[in-house]
Amino acid sequence: MPKMKTNRGAAKRFRKTGTGKVRRNKAFTSHILTKKSTKRKRELRQGTLVDKADAKNICRLIPYL
Repeated sequence: MPKMKTNRGAAKRFRKTGTGKVRRNKAFTSHILTKKSTKRKRELRQGTLVDKADAKNICRLIPYL
Protein backbone atom coordinates (compact mmCIF):
# COMPACT_ATOMS: atom_id res chain seq x y z
CA MET A 1 0.00 0.00 0.00
CA PRO A 2 1.42 3.44 -0.91
CA LYS A 3 2.25 6.11 1.63
CA MET A 4 -0.46 8.61 2.50
CA LYS A 5 0.09 12.14 1.29
CA THR A 6 0.19 14.96 3.81
CA ASN A 7 -2.12 17.86 3.00
CA ARG A 8 0.45 20.65 2.65
CA GLY A 9 -2.00 23.44 3.47
CA ALA A 10 -2.90 21.73 6.74
CA ALA A 11 0.77 20.99 7.50
CA LYS A 12 1.50 24.73 7.44
CA ARG A 13 -1.42 25.58 9.74
CA PHE A 14 -1.42 22.82 12.36
CA ARG A 15 1.10 20.94 14.48
CA LYS A 16 0.79 18.22 17.07
CA THR A 17 1.71 18.52 20.72
CA GLY A 18 3.65 15.91 22.66
CA THR A 19 0.42 14.32 23.88
CA GLY A 20 -1.07 14.13 20.36
CA LYS A 21 -3.42 17.12 20.51
CA VAL A 22 -3.50 19.54 17.58
CA ARG A 23 -2.37 23.15 17.94
CA ARG A 24 -3.41 26.05 15.75
CA ASN A 25 -2.90 29.79 15.49
CA LYS A 26 -5.79 32.17 15.92
CA ALA A 27 -7.38 34.00 13.01
CA PHE A 28 -7.99 37.77 12.52
CA THR A 29 -4.35 38.84 13.00
CA SER A 30 -3.20 39.83 9.52
CA HIS A 31 -4.88 43.13 8.64
CA ILE A 32 -7.44 45.75 9.74
CA LEU A 33 -5.65 45.92 13.08
CA THR A 34 -6.34 49.58 13.90
CA LYS A 35 -9.92 48.98 15.08
CA LYS A 36 -8.92 46.02 17.28
CA SER A 37 -7.95 46.75 20.86
CA THR A 38 -4.42 46.14 22.12
CA LYS A 39 -5.75 43.51 24.51
CA ARG A 40 -7.55 41.67 21.73
CA LYS A 41 -4.46 41.68 19.48
CA ARG A 42 -2.28 40.45 22.35
CA GLU A 43 -4.65 37.55 23.07
CA LEU A 44 -4.79 36.62 19.37
CA ARG A 45 -1.00 36.08 19.41
CA GLN A 46 -1.39 33.05 21.66
CA GLY A 47 -1.95 29.72 19.94
CA THR A 48 -4.73 27.42 21.03
CA LEU A 49 -5.84 23.81 20.67
CA VAL A 50 -8.14 22.64 17.91
CA ASP A 51 -11.62 21.68 19.08
CA LYS A 52 -12.06 17.97 19.76
CA ALA A 53 -14.79 17.70 17.11
CA ASP A 54 -12.37 18.89 14.39
CA ALA A 55 -9.18 17.20 15.60
CA LYS A 56 -9.95 13.79 14.09
CA ASN A 57 -10.36 15.20 10.58
CA ILE A 58 -7.21 17.32 10.89
CA CYS A 59 -5.19 14.32 12.08
CA ARG A 60 -6.15 12.55 8.86
CA LEU A 61 -4.73 15.46 6.86
CA ILE A 62 -1.39 15.42 8.72
CA PRO A 63 -0.66 11.71 9.32
CA TYR A 64 3.12 11.97 9.74
CA LEU A 65 3.45 15.24 11.70
